[in-house]
Amino acid sequence: MVWADKFKLNKQLIKSVNDAGFDNPKELQLKTLNRIIGGQDVIAIGPEGCGKTTVLVLATLNRFKHSADGVPKALILAPDQEKVFEILAQFDRLNRNQSIRIVSLHAGQTTEQNMDDLADGSDIVVATPDRARAIYLKLGLNLNKVDFFAVDDAQLIIKKGLQLPVVELANSIGKAQHLVFTEVMHDKLEKMIVPFMQLPATIEVEEMPEEQLPVHPQMLYHLPNFGTKLNLLNLFLYDEELFTKTVVFANTRLTAETIYKSLYNRLRNAVTTINPLSFEYNKVKDISEFKADSSLRVLIVANEGTEDIDVTGIPFIIHLDLPAEKDIYIKHIENHDIDAEDETLALTFATDLELDQVRKIEQATGQKMQKADLPEELVMEKDRKQKESEKVKKVVKPDPNQYVPGEAFHEKKPENSKTYNYSSGTKAKMNMKKKHG
Repeated sequence: MVWADKFKLNKQLIKSVNDAGFDNPKELQLKTLNRIIGGQDVIAIGPEGCGKTTVLVLATLNRFKHSADGVPKALILAPDQEKVFEILAQFDRLNRNQSIRIVSLHAGQTTEQNMDDLADGSDIVVATPDRARAIYLKLGLNLNKVDFFAVDDAQLIIKKGLQLPVVELANSIGKAQHLVFTEVMHDKLEKMIVPFMQLPATIEVEEMPEEQLPVHPQMLYHLPNFGTKLNLLNLFLYDEELFTKTVVFANTRLTAETIYKSLYNRLRNAVTTINPLSFEYNKVKDISEFKADSSLRVLIVANEGTEDIDVTGIPFIIHLDLPAEKDIYIKHIENHDIDAEDETLALTFATDLELDQVRKIEQATGQKMQKADLPEELVMEKDRKQKESEKVKKVVKPDPNQYVPGEAFHEKKPENSKTYNYSSGTKAKMNMKKKHG
């Protein structure tokens, strides 16, 4: 009876969780469920499988003490139809109160069907944000009595660009409790939830598996956008003494072409690629040719349509993109010779929208990526564009007799004012990588 001892759940739910085989609550459940039952706004952050959806379903059902009245009291938003079905399945598993009517709104049904379902009565609505907003604007979804608003898999809602309907629905609801469940927290997600969260408690858990895969050391560079990724890549690869042999992975051949053009301006024939889009590009037939040619420093590889790449002996592996399938990434960074004298270093460039993929990779490998400071001289692409925009708006007639020098430095945000210099020990270790064949 662990659940009965730990939580203020009604007797029906206690019996449901025990019958479902949930013997012991997980860490996230222990840290969040009583706060939610107490009425507090909560942001729950944890990896896949840590029990977020179960917390959401239990907290929702616990609000219905007796018979329901057929008017929506709870609105739960999920990123897609698949997640809606997953939440509905958990409701089916744990709900013993047959008077509660649960309605789903998603693209798998017509809006007319959705509105008919709501008209028949609903107590809990589980929906995708865009479909819920569309039905609400048609006056089919009544939010007047909703006092429980939850967003599940919020990081995927950001990826799908569904922030606006989430905020609009939240703002259309009166006084309510708000919950957000996500695998990661970042600036874009925070910007979405700030307008409606009321002094939330933020609970984060790290459930790393005990078993660790043998992988190369990993460093994570958190960057705002693709343009800044390219700037950092160029900055690193200009260092010929340190980055002697580097393989750069991109997801598509089109992205690989963009990287190639960016690096070719400076590196010329020292950069090459496999299976390029254009016959004019410098290319090799496979990675063994790249390893054997001492004049080549950078190989760009597109994940699509490319066979497994043996990066053994390559000093640096850089993922400019993160593959949708974590197994592809893990194949690249697996350490097949842990006793090797020359260690390979894996550098990962990730934006906010890729942090959930980073989390999945860390869960799969059992190891956290070491977060690296951004170089002091890195030009943040967003800042540069903003400055150019400001220049266009501010038109000042120059004095022909006054010499005005060009900008020698780029302004940087305070959080980006960090050193690029590695410690002497790290630099020495990295320089050992030049002992490739």
